[in-house]
Amino acid sequence: MPDTIGSLARRAAVAACLVLTFAAHTAAQKPLVEAPTTAEFLSRFDFHLAAAGLSTNDDRFSWDTHWGGDFDLVDYVYGRVSFLADYEAILGRERRLFDPNQGNYTLAVAGSLRLRGTEFTGVLHHVSRHLADRAKEPAVAMNALIARVMRQVDVRGNTLALRLEGGPVIARAYVDYRWMTVGEATFRRAVSPHLGVYGRAYTDVYGVHREVYNRPTQSGGRIETGLRIGGKGGALELFGGYERVVDANQLDLLPGRWGFAGFRLVN
Repeated sequence: MPDTIGSLARRAAVAACLVLTFAAHTAAQKPLVEAPTTAEFLSRFDFHLAAAGLSTNDDRFSWDTHWGGDFDLVDYVYGRVSFLADYEAILGRERRLFDPNQGNYTLAVAGSLRLRGTEFTGVLHHVSRHLADRAKEPAVAMNALIARVMRQVDVRGNTLALRLEGGPVIARAYVDYRWMTVGEATFRRAVSPHLGVYGRAYTDVYGVHREVYNRPTQSGGRIETGLRIGGKGGALELFGGYERVVDANQLDLLPGRWGFAGFRLVN
């Protein structure tokens, strides 16, 4: 029986209670509004901790949680060298109320060049997917070499952040991906010094080797809107939306679709 709106709201409330236990979708290097005037060491560190309840009939998918961070090792004014690490835990309800069944790691190292308000970045991107509390024999992982373009612009006092990236998959295990591309747009509007609203649209496309699993190009996407509450040491985002996830279960090689609602802590 499909989850009701009330059930989704209850899951979002439980997510807030789990803030110290569980950790957004697709962590990415963030654009800077202004470059420093001189070279700086460890000039930026961003941390994220998020959990979202999922509205789906599939008992393998009840919660999507993330925690991790990214930082700039050195900013040389004309660009920066950055590192990112993110851990995603997927929880279902097959065996117990909170049943971790997937653990996915994302690691990335990037170097960039700023040019007239736009940042051009080269990224070595690694994803490794694992089962939790389940036996898994095949390794599921990929490495991609990505070119990224980011720009942040002012729109009548509001902020629009744009990101476009893509490149070849240079190493793979179990997956059939040949290349990947990602597009993202985030619009933010300040309501007061400590309160804001935002909307985000995200899409990803994976080209595949058709001879491996006899399937076409894979695509996914996410639409998210939320409220951002700022504090002295960080901010809390309360959000909801809908998404289509490519290869939601790493061994089934099938997409997942669901609505979601949750929270995100950022600094």
